[in-house]
Amino acid sequence: MTRIWTSDTAQSGIPVPALRPTSAIVRGGEARLFALRSGDRVTLRNLEGAQPVEVHGFGPPGSLKGLLATALPKPVISASSYRIPTAVAQILKAERQAPPISAALFDAGTPAGAAVTLEARADLLCLVAAPGQPMAPDGQDTPTDILVDILPLVERTGEIPPPLAPQVVTDLRITAATASAFRVKAGHYIQIIDVDGRQCSDFLAFDAGDLAEGAEFGIDPTTTRTLMGSSFSGPGLHSKYFDARMRPLVEVVQDTVGRHDTFLLACTAKYYEDMGYPGHSNCTENFNRVLAPYGIAERRGWPAINFFYNTFVDAHDRISMDEPWSRPGDYVLLRALTDLVCATSSCADDIDPANGWMPTDIHVRVYDADCPFEKGSAHRMTPDAEPRMSRETGFHLRTSALTRKFEDYRGFWLASCYNDAGPIAEYWACRERAVVIDLSALRKFEITGPDAEDLLQLAVPRNVKKLAVGQIVYTPLTYETGGMIDDGTIFRLGPHNFRFVCGDEFSGVWLRELADKHGLKAFVRNSSDQLHNIAVQGPRARDILAQVTVTPPHQATLAELKWFRFTIGRIADRPVLVSRTGYTGELGYEVWCHPQDAVIIWDAVMDAGAPQGLTPMGLAALDMVRIEAGLVFAGYDFSDQTDPFEAGIGFTIPKDKADAYVGDAAIARRRDHPHRHMVGLDIAGNEPIGHGDCVHVGRAQVGVVTSAVKSPILGRSIALARLDVAFAEIGTKVEIGKLDGHQKRIPATIVPFPHFDPQKTRVRTEAPIVMPGLGVAREESTASTVVDDPRGSVNRGV
Repeated sequence: MTRIWTSDTAQSGIPVPALRPTSAIVRGGEARLFALRSGDRVTLRNLEGAQPVEVHGFGPPGSLKGLLATALPKPVISASSYRIPTAVAQILKAERQAPPISAALFDAGTPAGAAVTLEARADLLCLVAAPGQPMAPDGQDTPTDILVDILPLVERTGEIPPPLAPQVVTDLRITAATASAFRVKAGHYIQIIDVDGRQCSDFLAFDAGDLAEGAEFGIDPTTTRTLMGSSFSGPGLHSKYFDARMRPLVEVVQDTVGRHDTFLLACTAKYYEDMGYPGHSNCTENFNRVLAPYGIAERRGWPAINFFYNTFVDAHDRISMDEPWSRPGDYVLLRALTDLVCATSSCADDIDPANGWMPTDIHVRVYDADCPFEKGSAHRMTPDAEPRMSRETGFHLRTSALTRKFEDYRGFWLASCYNDAGPIAEYWACRERAVVIDLSALRKFEITGPDAEDLLQLAVPRNVKKLAVGQIVYTPLTYETGGMIDDGTIFRLGPHNFRFVCGDEFSGVWLRELADKHGLKAFVRNSSDQLHNIAVQGPRARDILAQVTVTPPHQATLAELKWFRFTIGRIADRPVLVSRTGYTGELGYEVWCHPQDAVIIWDAVMDAGAPQGLTPMGLAALDMVRIEAGLVFAGYDFSDQTDPFEAGIGFTIPKDKADAYVGDAAIARRRDHPHRHMVGLDIAGNEPIGHGDCVHVGRAQVGVVTSAVKSPILGRSIALARLDVAFAEIGTKVEIGKLDGHQKRIPATIVPFPHFDPQKTRVRTEAPIVMPGLGVAREESTASTVVDDPRGSVNRGV
């Protein structure tokens, strides 16, 4: 009996580990179907609070113990309040010979973390739904996730997840320490599954047409690394594996692990002999046996693609390895680009951590070419979280028509650049006209409840009590050590209503844990899937948006909207929230909408902007303008090892905040006794400079480059760098070390930053004027009146 069939399985191709203690997420506004066996205990946990749940059991009366205690009205299955995929609906239709056992659990007042445990008294199907409607941009009724923990009466291992699609052509079990060979037709999909986790699987593929003619051409790891520019291929633009003729044989469609090896051979007899284990089973000899019927010559060592093998180059230039990252049910999905003969192994290594010290089974499924699999990598917010595939933004239908150059940023496919322009042209469009940027990968959290203000006042160094309704403030989040968790913007929507927009999904978890620790009645709910956003940036941005944005009388018009304020209105008769914020250093706005309205809003904005030269801009050009503007980027300019002063955003730390906040003592200590400062660098010459390059005075390293770019508008290379305070004065001469840091040095001079528009006159502009020499509309600076200094901009994480 199939253990679990889920909506995510049908839609995105991620299975849930089967027939074992497991956790699964029911997404807000969706439903998942679970096949329970008698004795299973199922715990439903309201992760973020305030989320109603429906449970519908399809089995004999009394087969789901624990439902009868609820006093809430009995629900009726309704696809209008949650999505039921077609495959699940078909299963339910077959099962609904009698009315289901139904109950409603939780309500709008349920606190985060509340749980109910049910017990299956018979084998049955159980539909768990998290009802919810699309959230308006100025609303906060976002549906949120429910965690389902299943503990079987008897633990079972070795059972595979359900198929990703029903069109299975081949179902092949590869028992531990063996290998199998099989044929695959062009266009078919190959899924290689780690059944129990922590198990390597070596993979070979040969052009079947050439084999028939006596020629042997298989995947060549060296050729692939050279052409793809990475240690292994993954979903996206650089996804293929090539043979020595540079012809692609397979491409990676999905990957739930993200750590593989293409440098080392499949294990050999010599390896085990050298380690004192003569005669040990090994992948190379296993491959030789199964490939012999196809006329493929034996090898002493096979250069395979070693899926799930966790290798790395350490600080001493040695290739080391550790246990695989793969969990039970993790997989790689490939697509055959020509007719193939393939071979897959379950690695036999039990003398080191390569397979967690205990080889287990691998399972292979081959699917028909008509299966509608989407490309993506799995993302986990925490190591034990359920994987979630890369997903498209609401604007993807339009952006994908303009480029194939997408990158997976924090679980969303965002454009690197566009075909009609390219990064440099997009850059100049931002500086001279206007651009539109899809930044929907930002994480959004609705923070509500009577203690919402107290929670944020405790969480951030900014004085949230001074924040007016309709105002926004930029702020860091810090640990008790003073090191940064994230940065973001706080929107105040009402007296007890806030929205936090940031780069990292963990920020919401941290805020929720903080509320619980201090006994605060505040909900922190993730609305990232309910709000997608485009940034319209550049000197003509106001004129473009003013044509299409309609606001009610009690809200500010685009012309009236001040810096770090927002207004609520409609574009193309669709609800939007428009904020005067951005990540470019230019006059700019961000338009926030529900994903279902994204295409309509994109079209309206692009049509209005066409006469003004509005241009789509990708992440490559965005990085250029944000470095010029001195806007920091997580993982580059700050981390949990840097405080806000070292990140160059010390202006976010007021000295006069009376209320305590997390990290205040450490931050005060670091402010009074700084060790490092963020500085700007002007760099001599045109040598490429990058993140992580060392900065020297003489032989001693005194700092590190955090971000760098060749600035088109300034005509020189510039950088942000974090330096020892003893060498951080303006005008100090330093050198950037290349190669080993000493053999080649690039001269640089410390200068103030931001390098471009340090007074932020462009983002503050109100009245349009023409700037001499540029021939484009610019605007005159007037400082907006704010209660708390909002300077800076949220780390867009892109």
